[in-house]
Amino acid sequence: MSETRSAQLNELQTDALAELVNLGVSRAALALREMAGEEVVLTVPAISTVSPEQAGEMIGGARIGQLVAVEQSFDGEVSGRALLIFPESNSLELVRAVTGTEATADQLADVAPEALCETGNILLQACLGTMANMLHRTLGISVPHLVRGRAADLFPRAPKSVVLFIYINFSLRGRRVRGYIALLLDLPSMKTLKGLIDEFIARETE
Repeated sequence: MSETRSAQLNELQTDALAELVNLGVSRAALALREMAGEEVVLTVPAISTVSPEQAGEMIGGARIGQLVAVEQSFDGEVSGRALLIFPESNSLELVRAVTGTEATADQLADVAPEALCETGNILLQACLGTMANMLHRTLGISVPHLVRGRAADLFPRAPKSVVLFIYINFSLRGRRVRGYIALLLDLPSMKTLKGLIDEFIARETE
């Protein structure tokens, strides 16, 4: 059995994690609505557990070109890196939606990094914070920063790690933007997370 396969969540664990992520996304939508002054609809259509190489391919691999990501590290009983990832064109579309402007890419150059970091911080903090609270644990979360690169740069080869890969759809001001949340965990952290999810399931079904 491969290390990635042994780290896979079963169906019940995946459903429970999806519930936690959706709670976090709902919190993020409310916060983004305050920032943008418009209703924000966020949906999470799928979650999967994959290797770093598979995560890169799911985003598009070498075909997709430049990616933009907001990155935050987190630590506690479960430690790792959280990334909110967009193809570069989608990231600008998100900035236009959040800021309510139709500006060109050149005109957005000055405001895009700050807008993306703020959006990413709201979303990642909400997801990680909600997961930690519902799992009865605490997490330390770093200040967000913006990274750019290809899929292989965002997901370097790390044989003893896995990626919780979450599709996310934004709908704001009539615009629809698809992005991805990736939680990169080493195998001990993934094992711990699975145990915490099992504890959550047991509490919910008592």
